[in-house]
Amino acid sequence: MSTQSTAAPVRASIVVEAPVERAFETFTNDMLSWWPQDHHIVEGEVAQMVFEPRVGGDVYDVTTDGRRCRWARVLAYDPPERVAFSWDVDPRWEIETDPARISEVEVRFAAEGPDRTRVELEHRHLERHGEGWEGMHGAVDSPAGWSSTLQAFAAGFAG
Repeated sequence: MSTQSTAAPVRASIVVEAPVERAFETFTNDMLSWWPQDHHIVEGEVAQMVFEPRVGGDVYDVTTDGRRCRWARVLAYDPPERVAFSWDVDPRWEIETDPARISEVEVRFAAEGPDRTRVELEHRHLERHGEGWEGMHGAVDSPAGWSSTLQAFAAGFAG
């Protein structure tokens, strides 16, 4: 029996040129506008990303041919300061259905002025994914992981 390590949380942050309410709304209600196109599990072209704005709500992709792929559940919804969701993705980048084997993503939004918002993301409990969790940790902590996803989010507010 192996001893399971505890993963350090993956943290990323960025400042966006938008009021805190707009940053929160865009993050949750307009995900398709900023989420990297190559960061979807579902096969096919994604036509819509849905974030149901309530605790217990689903987060899912909808393809152009109508297929749905739920990849998260809303764990906290406190507009415009905080949102948290499960990460129902396994180390093979497939949907995880066992609630004991999912991690959590928390995003906090803090106004730094009337038109500037600091966005701080923490992805924690990656070790819950079980065998192979280290690879997932490395991927979400890499330059192509949460950091580049937040950069894509911030780019939508530039200029």
